[in-house]
Amino acid sequence: MLKKYFILLPLLLWISTQASGQLISGKEDVYRIGNSVNLSSPYHTTLSFFYNLEEEHYQPEKAALTLDLSDRKDQDGQRLAIKLKQIFEGKGILIRTNEIPNEQNYFDSTSANNENIYYFDRQKLPGIFLQKSGDSWKYSAFSVSQIDELHSETYPYGTAKLLNILPKIGNQEYLGLHLWQLVGLFILLLLIFLSHWIFTLVVDKLMLYLFNRYGYGKVGEDYILPVARVISFYLIVVLLSLFIRVLQLPIEIWSWILIVLRTLKPFLVTIIFYKLTDVIAAYFAKLATKTESTLDDQLVPLMRKTLKAFVILVGTLFILRDGLNLDIIPFLTGLSIGGVAIALAAQDTIKNFFGSVMIFIDKPFQVGDWITSGEIDGTVEEVGFRSTRIRTFRNSLMYVPNGKIADAILDNHGLRQYRRFYTTLTITYDTPPELIDEFVKGLRQIVLAHPNTRKDGYHVYFNSLSSFSQDIMFYIFFEVPTWAEELQSRHEILIQIVKLANSIGVRFAFPTQTLHMESFPEKKTLVPQYSGGYEAKVTEFVQRELSRKKE
Repeated sequence: MLKKYFILLPLLLWISTQASGQLISGKEDVYRIGNSVNLSSPYHTTLSFFYNLEEEHYQPEKAALTLDLSDRKDQDGQRLAIKLKQIFEGKGILIRTNEIPNEQNYFDSTSANNENIYYFDRQKLPGIFLQKSGDSWKYSAFSVSQIDELHSETYPYGTAKLLNILPKIGNQEYLGLHLWQLVGLFILLLLIFLSHWIFTLVVDKLMLYLFNRYGYGKVGEDYILPVARVISFYLIVVLLSLFIRVLQLPIEIWSWILIVLRTLKPFLVTIIFYKLTDVIAAYFAKLATKTESTLDDQLVPLMRKTLKAFVILVGTLFILRDGLNLDIIPFLTGLSIGGVAIALAAQDTIKNFFGSVMIFIDKPFQVGDWITSGEIDGTVEEVGFRSTRIRTFRNSLMYVPNGKIADAILDNHGLRQYRRFYTTLTITYDTPPELIDEFVKGLRQIVLAHPNTRKDGYHVYFNSLSSFSQDIMFYIFFEVPTWAEELQSRHEILIQIVKLANSIGVRFAFPTQTLHMESFPEKKTLVPQYSGGYEAKVTEFVQRELSRKKE
């Protein structure tokens, strides 16, 4: 897209040169001065300076009379006058005669002591101003001392030498431009396209080849290549801004080109940093995959969005300040006042935002954890800037403000190292003590044999005599990460308990009332006949069931 604009640039320059080719507006006022040097006011001094530096009546020795050379008598006034005009051209400052005061005793009301001085542009050229000395207005001695430094700043990296080399090509006019300007413009465009082609070749071919060779081809193509291409456009704009001012194009169009170039620089830098946020986010996303916490996975996209918003905000400020030369101080002041008003009107939103910050810092839970707190009961699905999304066990979604979560007392079941399983095994009163003892030993063997139980912290004891049963406390812990695995482990343990009870003849009790007719003729008693040998039966069960499970 930029190539099309560069191709149209010469046409736009030619159209604009048909209007005027002067650095100073009000051409009729310039000719009114004639060959005289009038220093009676800022208006006349300015016209005298620029009139005597025009091509039609080039007299730099007269233009030098407008400079205060009292402190620089050993310096060449003509050379400084030419350099000063080139500074005005390079900075893109258009002198409007109707805005220059035509008063001999003019004073600057903005200065502290109401001095007799006149600034052309306080922002672009704060060191260049006219000052009254006696009855004459001249470029101040301080301004004269700044000319060499400002000239080097305006034409850096040796481009100032081109100002003397290019005009030697020829001054014939074609399409409103001198021959040397057309040649310089052609060379500049050729240099821009050539540098862009070389940079594209290096980036698209060499860089992608290196990334593919080391196994990062997708990273280079998706993240690095878009950034590199924007950098190539930025380098083109820098190259154009450095060399196009050497062509000394008509000030009307050059002032607009200068604004465009100044705006493009921070704009392209903003795009570069905007795309770099994707690279940074991809790097942190890779780091997040290496951690056990799933909360980091939620933090990465939020960080990416925050960085992009910050880049856009800062980039906009630089575009307004450096590109469009706007004073952003009132904007920042209004923004701060508006920020206070917004903060007062959106206290809950700000509270939720800082609540989300505290969640990411303290990490009281992570995605997938089961948490409970008052009405909150479910599994964490997503943590946002304003609220946290929780999936309840009814399969509904609960959106809880982060400010409320930050202030609440949370019970995080997901951070449990062990999951407790406690139950009471009730057996009938007719169970002999020897059988109870062997049953308890068998239960302990079941716990020790299971792969997901905690072996150093369990309790299995004959614990109580209730109204209808003899009670055995079964208190163990599972070392599993999820609730589903806990349920599976419970299932396996309970199956083994039932098998053990059936193998050795243990009957489980339940709340009933039974009338036993012990002496009823021709009827067998309901009380089972215990024949002993319980230890051998438990040993047989362990060898048959638990040893097979280990295999």
